Amino acid sequence: MSQADIDRDQLKRAAADHAVAEIRDGMVVGLGSGTTAAFAVAALARRVSAGLRVTCIPTSEKTATLARQLGVPLTDFQRHRSIDLTIDGADQVERATLNLVKGLGGALLREKIVAVASRRLIIIVDEAKMVERLGDPVVLPVEVAPFGHEALIPRLEKIGLAPRLRMEDGRPFATDGGHYILDCRCGEISDAGALEQQLAQMVGVVESGLFIKLATTVVIGRPQGIEIMQASQG
Repeated sequence: MSQADIDRDQLKRAAADHAVAEIRDGMVVGLGSGTTAAFAVAALARRVSAGLRVTCIPTSEKTATLARQLGVPLTDFQRHRSIDLTIDGADQVERATLNLVKGLGGALLREKIVAVASRRLIIIVDEAKMVERLGDPVVLPVEVAPFGHEALIPRLEKIGLAPRLRMEDGRPFATDGGHYILDCRCGEISDAGALEQQLAQMVGVVESGLFIKLATTVVIGRPQGIEIMQASQG
């Protein structure tokens, strides 16, 4: 691991610690996926071992496994239909809107289900994830049904995307839900809300990695300290 990677991890850990401090006794908490969210799970585990009482809904099997290993109690939507607070990471955060691109870790559908069910969504990132516009150079993940996914490719190209099937070990990558992911080059996204709606209307698209007007707070780890951004109420 390079020194730059170590420094970025320190920034992520600081942001995670700040976000986890927002959790109160008795809350139902959503646990995000990915390396940044893993720092939040670890920080929460320390608070749980110190006596904090929470129950948590994970957004991926990997997060669920980590939480169990660290002694964080888990629950599900059968027992709890809403979530008080979710902490997750993001691949990009658009500074002016706090809209997000997520899904490079492959858990975007479950992450969005949990986000929509949450009263508050706190996103934790290091400063490198903050951008003026979503898109290039980061790809936009689009989760799709395996059957007929090839037929989606020209339809995605027609709206200006350049999709490529995500592969892992020589096979199509499969999400926890058994879906495929088309990683789409898209340039800068001028209207993320409109693009999200276009994708949602395509038969065969399960979900996109555009998270529009879902983040309530973004906690940014910077070398000079933590920066907090709050979503506008309008």
